[in-house]
Amino acid sequence: MLKTSKTQNVIVSALRARMNFGELLRQIEEEHRSLVIEKRGTPRAVLLNILNIWHYVRLAAPEPDVLKAIGENSKGKGTNALTSRQIDQLIKKARARKAKR
Repeated sequence: MLKTSKTQNVIVSALRARMNFGELLRQIEEEHRSLVIEKRGTPRAVLLNILNIWHYVRLAAPEPDVLKAIGENSKGKGTNALTSRQIDQLIKKARARKAKR
């Protein structure tokens, strides 16, 4: 039986994690949970589901307000779907216009 915390993280011993890694990996993937690995009752490591990694990164290093504003502006203008090549072409055109002034 696997222990779970109030946040629904799976908690296992280091021995169990080593012996059943494939099963535990499948479980956190299917259930979108994290796996906390304990050694002698002390949490030592965490294995995160890919979705949890995204949430963790957003909590650990939140996006600065200026980047949020730029992103929202880009979505509003529809420029968030531009490819790198399209962006390069727009920059080249803007620089050419600026040079003509």
